[in-house]
Amino acid sequence: MIVRSRELEQNTVSAEERAVLDRRAERLRGRPSEETAEATAWVGEFSIGDERYAMPMEALKAAVPLRFVTPVPLAPPHVLGILRFQDQIILAISLASLLGNRAWRRDPTVLLVVEARKGKLVALDCEQVPRTTAVPIRLLQQASMHRTGILTDLPTPDGTVVSLIDLARLIEPVEAAAHDRHGP
Repeated sequence: MIVRSRELEQNTVSAEERAVLDRRAERLRGRPSEETAEATAWVGEFSIGDERYAMPMEALKAAVPLRFVTPVPLAPPHVLGILRFQDQIILAISLASLLGNRAWRRDPTVLLVVEARKGKLVALDCEQVPRTTAVPIRLLQQASMHRTGILTDLPTPDGTVVSLIDLARLIEPVEAAAHDRHGP
């Protein structure tokens, strides 16, 4: 004899359990309230040593192996080399060096290809591919109002604070130095 699952469920679930399940189902069918439906943005979160950093996910274009870098003789210490990415030659830079943090937990193995500003790609070394975190847009806006330099404190949903990197400001000194060496 074939018994439908709903009939079986009604026979094995007490009236009290059925009421709880019905309330849960009703809540799931309802639309989220204005308070709980907050707009979010995605950031990529990663560590350098004991510090936690983040960058907007829309800036991240790819993660490629560090072995793709070709060293450049006599380059400044923060320059790892160059690499070809989507028919472009882009600069690979030491992120820890630019941030003044030299305490890698392990040697970087990944390059993050990022769009530092419209049309300007650079590659930054990293210990790992960033993990994505949804952050309420209002927290990003509050953090940007208090921005004074390359890094801005950004509270995350888990209650911790990460340093949000302003990629355009991060590469300004690198671009200025290259411009000074090679002229306009």
